[in-house]
Amino acid sequence: MGIAERKNREKQALRERILAAARHIVMREGFAALSMRKIAEAIEYSPAALYLHFASRDEIARALCEEGYAQLLQTFEPLAGIADPAERLKGMGRAYVAFGVAHRETYRLIFMEDPSYTGAALGAKAAAAVSDASVGSEAQTRVQAEQTGTEDDPGAAALQFMISALDELKAAGRLAASVDPRVWADAFWATLHGIVALHLTCPVFPSAPLDTVVGIAMDTWLGAGGVATDADPVGIPSSNANGAVARSKRAGAAGAQSSSQDNAQVKGQGEAQAEAQSEVQDGPGAEPAATRRRATKKAR
Repeated sequence: MGIAERKNREKQALRERILAAARHIVMREGFAALSMRKIAEAIEYSPAALYLHFASRDEIARALCEEGYAQLLQTFEPLAGIADPAERLKGMGRAYVAFGVAHRETYRLIFMEDPSYTGAALGAKAAAAVSDASVGSEAQTRVQAEQTGTEDDPGAAALQFMISALDELKAAGRLAASVDPRVWADAFWATLHGIVALHLTCPVFPSAPLDTVVGIAMDTWLGAGGVATDADPVGIPSSNANGAVARSKRAGAAGAQSSSQDNAQVKGQGEAQAEAQSEVQDGPGAEPAATRRRATKKAR
């Protein structure tokens, strides 16, 4: 081994020690406790030595975000073997929430601390792909995504994992042709982030077991049996919409039947009151009012 190669390895090893110490501090005490001085004390180096590898605490934070996001992506990789794309997306949703709950400080650092940290985790390629998706046509976006690639970009790879499953659903006719998989993926991701963020910051959320909340969210997005073949353009499975319509129809029918019964009851009560009034006016032995009315109508 040459001198240059040995120095390079030593430099890389020290970089890893710095990141490991920073990661430990963040996980144990939160990001606010992280400082160059504290990291230097943990690895028994001078703070000046750290600046040879990282320009600032923010640079260390961005490196931790990149690592954390790569770790999140690794939890998705085993799900690639799930044949049904809807079930694959459900598995991804559960894995995402589980990661956020198990790695609270890492998740906070990636998504809830500083936009520049999130940008570092997602990578320039992913950010560009998302930006292009908002201003360009679907065909242009696909070409640009293919050109940028995702091999070295965990953020782009995670986003593409979702988009690929949605593309499969669309190709199979399980999403409407007007559905934009990238917009759908953004909204799906926002749902997952909302669940994790609320769980981490709101003591009373959720009121039900977290697994139950996640399960309901996945079924709402993808249906209990997968996305319906005629899901509407905003991504709500029509199986859910049809169920709502059916429930509405059943409620309407029940209401109509109830109304008919109520009308009959009111009519009956009215006739009974008329009979009672007739007895009062004409005496107990008089001919019933209803009989007189029928006789009068017949005579006419």
